[in-house]
Amino acid sequence: MIVCSCNVLSDTQVKACMAPGGAGPRTPAQVYRCLGCSPRCGRCATTIRKIMNASFAEASADAVEGCTTACAATCLHQAKVA
Repeated sequence: MIVCSCNVLSDTQVKACMAPGGAGPRTPAQVYRCLGCSPRCGRCATTIRKIMNASFAEASADAVEGCTTACAATCLHQAKVA
């Protein structure tokens, strides 16, 4: 889906710009720079922010799930040793 008509940016391009672990852009302006363009009218900034927030939420959920799994494995191992 086209997110930015001025720069013809798609949601797929914005998602690809987001690095795993939250190391990618933190603002819509940084997304534009990552994709080699700059904002023009700015109407797409809220949509880009929504895509970014969804990406951050997904990364956070994955991190919590990984931690819970790792913590559970550690607890089980400690219970067997004790």
